[in-house]
Amino acid sequence: MVKTLGTVVKSGRDLRSEMPIASRFAYFDHAAVSPLPAISAKKIESWANEASTLGDTLWPQWARDVEATRAQVAGLLDANESEIALVPNTTFGINAIASGVPWQPGDSMVVPGNEFSSNLLPWKMLTHRGVDVRIATMPPIEACSNVSMVDHILPLVDQTTKIVSVSWVSYSSGFRCDLAELCESLHARGVKLFVDAIQGLGAFPLSVKSIPIDFLAADGHKWMLGPEGAGLLYIRGEHLDWLQPTMVGWNSVVNSHHFSPEASQLKANAQRYEGGSVNMPGQLALGASIELLRECNLAEDGRPLTKSITDHCNYLVESLRRIGANVCRTDDPNCHSGIVPFTLPGIDSAAVRAHLLKQDVVLSVRHGFLRAAVHGYNTTSDVDRLVEGVSELMR
Repeated sequence: MVKTLGTVVKSGRDLRSEMPIASRFAYFDHAAVSPLPAISAKKIESWANEASTLGDTLWPQWARDVEATRAQVAGLLDANESEIALVPNTTFGINAIASGVPWQPGDSMVVPGNEFSSNLLPWKMLTHRGVDVRIATMPPIEACSNVSMVDHILPLVDQTTKIVSVSWVSYSSGFRCDLAELCESLHARGVKLFVDAIQGLGAFPLSVKSIPIDFLAADGHKWMLGPEGAGLLYIRGEHLDWLQPTMVGWNSVVNSHHFSPEASQLKANAQRYEGGSVNMPGQLALGASIELLRECNLAEDGRPLTKSITDHCNYLVESLRRIGANVCRTDDPNCHSGIVPFTLPGIDSAAVRAHLLKQDVVLSVRHGFLRAAVHGYNTTSDVDRLVEGVSELMR
């Protein structure tokens, strides 16, 4: 059962019972690094035991199990398995696309100026190739209620623009972009859309059939409850041959296990971007975590896991405002996420975090704001622990 405010929703599995962290901590740091579910930790432990006692004799089985992870990722995105590459992290995926676009001198791209550095630096480096990298000025965190991604992006788009890159959810403000609106506006102008989905995927459902974004990357170690170093890259099938791969290796080519030095024919799917050895334990654990989230009906009608996140975020916002905290959150519920930034008047945010950590309440500080990141297994009791800890400093 997944418990939400005022309701009990049936699901395939009780997510909280799968999270050992919950027995001690009120954990709100999923926008940084998530704790592992028990089933995912067991996947890593099992692989380590096999690798230490049997070497690579089970490698074929591990490889088949990794393909099950690809299937889980495809199911999560409502994509085809051929459109999924299993990559080390979001940064790898962004660089693969940024370097692979067939740029010509005078081409341009657009990216918001408040992105995480991994979704800024790879694009900025394109200036060395003659690309006009246009940085959209965005409002500060405390003014996120006035954000309209389309209004900030489209004025910078013209006939030279090949691609726009945005985060689905801002790591700092928690603002969730209306991908459908942005995608439709860009496609009407012949511009492709890349999405850094790391702060949304796992918390909110996303169908690339319903919203035809062109490229997407995410690491698994945040809302998907996976380990660090195991991520995914989505490339819409029709764009595969439009890109010019620059990050390739032995595993990028057809019949890769023949290890032929003459081989050069790239695989006919997104696996051409899996140039080297796969992070076996990481991808196995990620697959287990995604399977768990899907069993908790992340992508089903009604979305009980997502509803639990939004309900408890609303409860947190109301509770924080009641005690006098300054909460930064858009007024549009369609743009809410699992991230709630806030400050306490006259109190250093780092000191607040340290105080809470002593009480086993975990969150982050970003750009001077406390950042609480609520997941579907968090409860009202977890939220109350956070708010009570904050209240102690305001008395």
